[in-house]
Amino acid sequence: MQKHPYRRVGQWLELHPADLLGAELISIPEAGSHPHLLRQWLLARSVFPAKWINRLFSVGGIRWEGEAIRLLAFPAVDPAADPLYCKAQNNKDDVQVLYEDDFCLVMNKPAGMPVHESYSGQTGTLDQAAAHWLMKAGDPVLVRHIHRLDDDTSGPVLYAKNDLAQWVLDEAMREKRIDRRYLAVVHGKLTKSSGSIRASIGKDRHHSSRRMVTPSGDTAVTHYETVQTYPQASLVRLQLETGRTHQIRVHMSYIGHPLVGDKLYGGDSRLLPHQALHGERLLFPHPWTGEMVQAQAPEPVWLKSLLDKLAGRTN
Repeated sequence: MQKHPYRRVGQWLELHPADLLGAELISIPEAGSHPHLLRQWLLARSVFPAKWINRLFSVGGIRWEGEAIRLLAFPAVDPAADPLYCKAQNNKDDVQVLYEDDFCLVMNKPAGMPVHESYSGQTGTLDQAAAHWLMKAGDPVLVRHIHRLDDDTSGPVLYAKNDLAQWVLDEAMREKRIDRRYLAVVHGKLTKSSGSIRASIGKDRHHSSRRMVTPSGDTAVTHYETVQTYPQASLVRLQLETGRTHQIRVHMSYIGHPLVGDKLYGGDSRLLPHQALHGERLLFPHPWTGEMVQAQAPEPVWLKSLLDKLAGRTN
């Protein structure tokens, strides 16, 4: 995507045709042109994904209004009929918003909250909290998470607020242009202060909830560096090159340093009842401007408390 000025008018994104012109010699359609001609012109400009323009055309979402082209980029949903918004109406969770604009929303997920439903009728999800936030703001648009975090992992989760944002951000995920960095507290002291773990991950056929390092698994790469050491543990910063289920937990356990609190992968839960893993920072290309956006999640209370205990600070 390239940066172009726009104005939001309710559900519509308003653009002036001249703002979409580049070096190509493509004449501007005449004012009042039929939506089909506008669609052809927009496709020829290659500014937006073709599937998005064609979808808009199919629902009457391309119009010429006065001097501007209008695109139905922000269609509202009916909160009384949409399943997610119906559940969100009773949501009481107050989740911090780290970033928001017309296209994106980044929520700071607390540990213990699932991103989405794992069974029908489940409540208290981050998806529902996101919908509740938008409903309170009077902007009930379709909202979809772009990536996930484990239930007991805290940190930023990116949401798309319309189809265009979802398609662009999904592509950025596939192309590994979305950077996620984490902090974890692991048992012991790492031999090397920094390094990379390259070990394929697959399902553990003996335990349905676990993943394991296996040659037949999917390629997985985790980069790490030690931030602070304690007598019996280390604080490490991690960056994912791939995004396999439980990747950090599996990789750190594989090299002999399971996460504190992570019983599933060999961690001790006496200091913390869940894995000590926090999403520290999310960096992503904005779906409209292409500029990089950074969302930094503050240190959660549970992490500060754990580090104080490990350092022997009791007050």
